[in-house]
Amino acid sequence: MTGTPSGTVPSDPATDAAAVLDLLTGGWVAQTLRAVALLHVADHLADGAATAEEVAKREGSDPQTTYRLMRAASSLGVFSYEGHRRFGLTGRGQLLRVDVPGSLRSLVLVENEHAHWRSWEHFPEAVRQGGTQVKEALGADLFGYFAQPENAEEAALFARAMGDLSGLVTQGAVAAVDTAGVTTVVDVGGADGDFVLGLLEANPRLHGQVLELPHAVEGARREAERRRLSDRFSAVPGDFFTEVPPADLYLLKMIIHDWDDQHCVTILRNCRSSVHESGRALVVEMVIGEIGTPDFATRVDMNMLNVTAGMERDLDEYDALFAAAGWRRAETYPVGGGYSAMELVAL
Repeated sequence: MTGTPSGTVPSDPATDAAAVLDLLTGGWVAQTLRAVALLHVADHLADGAATAEEVAKREGSDPQTTYRLMRAASSLGVFSYEGHRRFGLTGRGQLLRVDVPGSLRSLVLVENEHAHWRSWEHFPEAVRQGGTQVKEALGADLFGYFAQPENAEEAALFARAMGDLSGLVTQGAVAAVDTAGVTTVVDVGGADGDFVLGLLEANPRLHGQVLELPHAVEGARREAERRRLSDRFSAVPGDFFTEVPPADLYLLKMIIHDWDDQHCVTILRNCRSSVHESGRALVVEMVIGEIGTPDFATRVDMNMLNVTAGMERDLDEYDALFAAAGWRRAETYPVGGGYSAMELVAL
């Protein structure tokens, strides 16, 4: 007697096999996108549709394999096929161009470069051992690897990728956050200060700071000067695991997911200890949704497990962190790019 094992959802084997094969080739898709980005194919199509031969001549690549790459990319929605071996640029393809608003080209490249790609070979052991095996893969943790002079180019690519990813979120977050009654804002671990500087541009009454490691503060100062906001801005060298400056509002954008629970509570507790009366904190992160539904945040969580000691979390997990540090989540709303803002008030 045959039947469906207990706990198994009935389905069609052929359909399931096709779906698993589609999932299995995700790495192939990623490397296809990498080739498109490295060969600047999207940039070669920026002025209009072109044949693969024309793109190959501009790039110095082989015409036939360039055609095969562009054909594959068109099946992914990156290019449109115009007939007669001509391809055009779609919205997805636009995001693989160099230095355009919203570009994800650097992210495509860095996720397929040595540090991340090599680390995935050790991923099953990360699950088995309960944490990243990046040191076994690279001989150092991710940021230690990037600090090595021979990896400077990959480190710069990573920095650009994180800046591009942050840019997807910052504009929406600046538009959404209420700064009424706020005078001082501290961007905790805020890199070049894009978030807090955006708030300063939107509200001329605000004064802002970036708290960063000593080597990073100069970049924030230069950015404030470029935006002509230096009179209301300062970049403070420090360590958010030790203390943070007092403020009415703390910004923690893509910070909490980098750390385990203990370190997260320390960061949040330091903010709670220094916050002004009636002050708030704003945590911007991906939030894992209902289990079993399609959820990009769970894929990001696997990447965090792969290369960091951090993780993505669901709302219950975030609430537990907040409560342990003396905060309560008062409001949650989307800010773009798959990210949510969680507004915290002090307990």
